Amino acid sequence: MVRLTRHGWREMLIGTVVLAITAAGLGYAWWPLALVTVPILVWLFAFFRDPHRTLPAEQHAMVSPADGTVSDVGVVQSDLLGGPALRIGIFLSVFNVHVNRAPCDGRVIDVRYKKGKFISALKHAEASDENESNTVVLAEPAGDRPIAVVKQIVGLIARRIVFTPRIGDVVMRGDRIGMIKFGSRTELYIPMWMEPTAKVVVGQVLRGAADIVATLGKPIHTEKLNTQEFEPLVGRETPA
Repeated sequence: MVRLTRHGWREMLIGTVVLAITAAGLGYAWWPLALVTVPILVWLFAFFRDPHRTLPAEQHAMVSPADGTVSDVGVVQSDLLGGPALRIGIFLSVFNVHVNRAPCDGRVIDVRYKKGKFISALKHAEASDENESNTVVLAEPAGDRPIAVVKQIVGLIARRIVFTPRIGDVVMRGDRIGMIKFGSRTELYIPMWMEPTAKVVVGQVLRGAADIVATLGKPIHTEKLNTQEFEPLVGRETPA
């Protein structure tokens, strides 16, 4: 059975009603015309699918925070991480799973939402700097050192970012942390002091939580935590 994310119930309900009315109108004119709404309805529900993912066994590694295609891999300066960081950019088309995942065990220490433009996520440099985004900083669960930044960026048609954990919450590697609705870009930043080695290349297709994107030369200092997936019933959504 296909699991659907709870973050899409509103869109799926509204979309179903609108498509049903449209199909009724088209069918009244000529019944075969009503069938054109079927693939649209299938795509709508498929967009909000939330499949189960099996985490890799390797411990000193970060997993992909999103499904999609690797658009860029390189070292950049990150003020939030205090120096150079490995950045891995992932482009999410409207056909990818859009649920975001935690790349590693960590504690949320900062969340920064920024209003901006809606440049196509294919233009990764411009989209990263100018588009509406939500930037999340994770620190070690047992300390205060920032170890990763996940940046959720809207695309040309994306208009809503969902991020459910709050500052102070601890997430586990692979946990669901939110989603970006209708096409987008997700970036992962890893500080170079952790000695990350990229395990992906541009053009590679990734599965969130299931695929390793980087291995670490220095381990994350963690502690024993609840292994239940973190997805609180009450979350925070940025404005439409």
